[in-house]
Order: sequence, then structure tokens, then C-alpha cells
Amino acid sequence: MNSSHMMRVFVLASLAVLAPFAIDTYLPAFHVMTNDLETTPHAIQQSLTFYLFPYALMTLFHGAISDAIGRIDTIKIGLGIFISGSLIAAFANSVEMLWLGRILQGLGGGAGNVVARAMVRDLFQGPEAQRVMATIQMLFGIAPAVAPMIGGLLLGVHWHSIFIFLAAYASISLLAAMKYLPETMPESKRVSFSLAAVTLRYKTIFLDKEFLLLVFALGANFSGFFLYVLSSPKFIVDQLGLSSTQFGYLFIPTVTGMIFGSYLSKKAAGNLSHKKTIKIAYIWMGLITILNVIFCAFFEINRPINIGFVALYNIGMSLAMPVLSIAALDRFEKIRGTASSGQAFIQMLLSTVSAGLIVPFLWFSPLGLSLGMLGYFILSILVISQSNSLS
Repeated sequence: MNSSHMMRVFVLASLAVLAPFAIDTYLPAFHVMTNDLETTPHAIQQSLTFYLFPYALMTLFHGAISDAIGRIDTIKIGLGIFISGSLIAAFANSVEMLWLGRILQGLGGGAGNVVARAMVRDLFQGPEAQRVMATIQMLFGIAPAVAPMIGGLLLGVHWHSIFIFLAAYASISLLAAMKYLPETMPESKRVSFSLAAVTLRYKTIFLDKEFLLLVFALGANFSGFFLYVLSSPKFIVDQLGLSSTQFGYLFIPTVTGMIFGSYLSKKAAGNLSHKKTIKIAYIWMGLITILNVIFCAFFEINRPINIGFVALYNIGMSLAMPVLSIAALDRFEKIRGTASSGQAFIQMLLSTVSAGLIVPFLWFSPLGLSLGMLGYFILSILVISQSNSLS
């Protein structure tokens, strides 16, 4: 991969990681924000839901908008809204003002992730597309490890500085996209935007059984890990007995697993069939989820082991993710932007359900979280076993 391609990959990755940065950077500040805003831990935890729901909703439109007005202009609009929301959150003096900022962050933040996925398929083909997607995923995987550590450092200044950092990061990513990324949706290929047209395209996409099977499997796999991220303020501080500045104890090992799994997927591209890659990934995830439940049910809390199971699970999740993502996008070559939106919407919808409904019932103990991971894995394997798209 030449330097020009590598720069494009890094910029695409910087856009994709905006979403996890907006989640993970402020997790270490939950306890401080609860006291500073004079509210409850549940109200602060719900700021995740106020981010995730509009994020999921707008992913339905970012891709369609990019198919209509171009990829770069969509990034400009989306990141502009995200920056505005970050600044509102940065100067919030009440939990309601924080929620408003998080809503705006969610409305705009998904543009980078959705458009980045579509541009991978615009710019790269065949096994190279899988390798690029895996490379982006490796860089994407670093964000959950780095973000809480950055948040912990910024917390030493003030929790408001975390959101100022997010505004600055989004601004730099926007400038890099404008400088280094080509417009991959020329006017001759654009599809006019109208609510009726968008509805029709989504009707086509969401009535495609194979697309739904692939993206639900991908989303369920990710949710098996993501519920630990959403629960991390309680899992790390209350259950594992670590401090708000020690979030790296969870995120560094788990992200290492993601990076290694992405590396394996990159190596598998062109050497193993999609079907065989998925089979290996699911056998591995199944083994780890079962061992995780057994350990949590019958043994005392052990930090390295409890965290280790999440890291090992992520190897299989990240091995499968690029294959499932590419297979889903390839169902709709002419409207990949819209298909990418549909894929991101389902993934974030599952994450929103986790944040608002599932996590509060599971974060009471490591056993609860392990059962949640097992439940998502069972959902994923039931779904993917019905697919005929992998060969």
C-alpha cells in the first residue's frame, strides 16, 4: 500500500473512530460528573442513550445524503453538528444541557463512520477492500484503549476539557478529510434525495433477508463486547476495584484482542474463504463465551481473567467483522452509502438497546455481563446460520 493510500486509510479510520471516542473518552468522568452536575449515576449513564439513539437514527440518513450530495459535503455537515454538540456539552452546567450536547453529537457523529465505510468500497475492490477494512478496524480498535486514558488525563484539568478535546479532534479530522480524501461520489452517479426515495431504498435494503442476517450477526457480535464498555464505570470501579484513572486495565487488553483479530482477518483475505473465516471466528467466540460464564459462576473475581475473557472474545469478533461488513455492503453496489447507513443503524440500534434496557439489569456482577455476552453470541449464531451469502 503506497503512502497516498495509507494516508487515506488513516483519515478514513480517524472518521470512523469519532463514534467510540465520543463514548469512551468521558467514561472515567462519570463519578465526577454525577457530583458536579448534582444528579444521579443513572442520569449520567443515560447520557449514553441520548447519544446513541440519535446516532442510530441519523445513520439512516447519512448514507443516503452522501449518495445525493457527495461524501465530502456529508462529512462537513455531520462533523460540524458534532463539533457544536461537543462545545455545548463542554460548557454544560446541568445534566439537561449535557443531554442536549450529547444529542447533537449523536446527530452528527455518525456521518464519519457511515461515509468512511462507503468510501472503502468506493476506493477499493476484492480482497484489498477486506484488507483495508481490517486495517481501519485495527486503528478503530485502538480508540477504546486510548480514549479512556486521554479522558483520565483530561479529568485532571476538568471534565469539561474532555468535550473540548472531542471538538478539537473532530475539527482536525474534518480538515484532514477535506485535504486527503477524494470525492468518490461524482455528480453523474448521485441519487436524488427525497424522503420517498430514501424510504423506497430502505424498503429494498431492509426487505433483503441476506443483508439483515449479515448485519444483525455483526451487530450482535459487537454488542457482546460493547456491553462491557457501557458497563465499564461500574465493572471497573465497583466490581474490579480499580480507580477512574485505571480504565486502561480493561481497554488495553480488550483492544489488543480487537487489533489481533483484525490482523488475522487481514491475513485471511484472499487466503481463506469467507465461509471458513467465519466458521473459525464463531467456534472461537463460542468457546470463550461459555468459559467466561463458567468462570464467573463458580470462581471469585480475578481481574486478569475477567478482563482476559473479553479480550479473547474480541479476537473472534474482529476476525469476523470485516467479512460480514463487506458481504453486507456488496448486496447493494449502486447505493452503498445507503446500505452502509442501514448497517450502522442496526449495529447502533442494538447498542442503544444495550445502553438503555439491558446493561442496567446486567452490570450488577461479572456473571450478569458474561450472560449478556453469551446471549448476544447465541443471537448471532442463530442469525448467521440462516445466511447463504458467505462462500
